[in-house]
Amino acid sequence: MKTTILIIEDNQKNAYLVTFILEKFGYQVIHAQDGEAGIKQALQGKPDLILLDIQLPVLDGYSVARELKKNEEMRLIPIVAVTSYAMPGDRERILEVGCAGYLEKPINPATFISQIEQYLPANKRGTSLGRIP
Repeated sequence: MKTTILIIEDNQKNAYLVTFILEKFGYQVIHAQDGEAGIKQALQGKPDLILLDIQLPVLDGYSVARELKKNEEMRLIPIVAVTSYAMPGDRERILEVGCAGYLEKPINPATFISQIEQYLPANKRGTSLGRIP
């Protein structure tokens, strides 16, 4: 069974790039464009990893992370914030709400896979050596 990654991202270009990279490495990708839809997708799809934008319509990423971490089934699923928030204190605030990690946008396609795979167990990782084939 393929490793499933949920992308909660409202920017179509960012979602397309991340999806392209992940699928290239053998991951199954599901997508939500706002925070509320992201929570629903997470509960239905039970992904192995969630990539979460912080600036989202309906519910922001902070609220999404808090809600997911309240749910017993979702508590163990790692959430990685992928965001342009890079001000002092943003990283700490993101980690405080339950995110396992933080990646700044714009992402670097050459290192993106190795950055997110550190949050997956070895048996859930794609076909990567951390770089685009």
